Amino acid sequence: MSLLPASLRDRFAAWKVRAFDRKPIIPVVRLSGTIGIGGLRRSSLTLTSVGPMLERAFRIKKAAAVALLVNSPGGTAVQAGLIFQRLRMLAEKHDRKVYVFVEDVAASGGYYVALAGDEIYADASSIVGSIGVVSAGFGFVGALQKLGIERRVYTAGADKAILDPFQPEKPEDVEHLKSIQKDIHESFKDVVRNRRGERLKAPDDELFTGRFWSGSKALELGLIDGLGEMHAILAEKLGAEPELRVIGPRESWLVRRFGRIPGLHGTRIAPQDFTAVMAQDIIAAIEDRALWSRFGL
Repeated sequence: MSLLPASLRDRFAAWKVRAFDRKPIIPVVRLSGTIGIGGLRRSSLTLTSVGPMLERAFRIKKAAAVALLVNSPGGTAVQAGLIFQRLRMLAEKHDRKVYVFVEDVAASGGYYVALAGDEIYADASSIVGSIGVVSAGFGFVGALQKLGIERRVYTAGADKAILDPFQPEKPEDVEHLKSIQKDIHESFKDVVRNRRGERLKAPDDELFTGRFWSGSKALELGLIDGLGEMHAILAEKLGAEPELRVIGPRESWLVRRFGRIPGLHGTRIAPQDFTAVMAQDIIAAIEDRALWSRFGL
């Protein structure tokens, strides 16, 4: 029979749990949004924006692993590659396993980033894949003619104005663009093969067409390792319910309250340039929306 009062016994028991029976610690970084496409008041996934969060996650010494929540329809190949490389560098430096959990979508560059994980999991209804490269734009030649506007371009270098949307398209320019796309596509395919290896269950002509699939089909194809929710999978992997520590961006209260405002937070816009910058922001928002809408989101 204990001589301690019940209240002290409870406090001592709670202390023992904290001191000796700690749950495995898992830092969680959420990577949500388009990659490398953003505006003044909208965030995007770039190495600059996500790098500090990744560094903080891997610096937690007692972490059993690192978890990534990925929700991205893709974006620029360069930023996707940079984020992937930083993740792998940190994982190897700290000898830490990385688990990736797909939310709504991990497509194109979003899937590229997910490949940094040692294991990838998704919901049965998640969208996964789109292993390809796309370039899109508009041609305004007919519109200029109807409006009676003459386009004047002066260059030093015969190909400096290649694929100008206000000039007629040239077959040789399109061919040059396609050759660049092919190079980028081959690099993407190499990363998929290197990271997934023998887990891939379909031939190249099925996997690398740019097509995307549900999480269930992606599992059949070997693009992911399983279906399920983060908490349950981590508990199963670690043998105990983990303590999740969400690592988010560090921003001032001004940014949290008002968002990124032109002229603040290191973004200084001259008054005469404000209209042009806001127009670029609107175009970026349209491109962002177009990427998500490809996957019905």
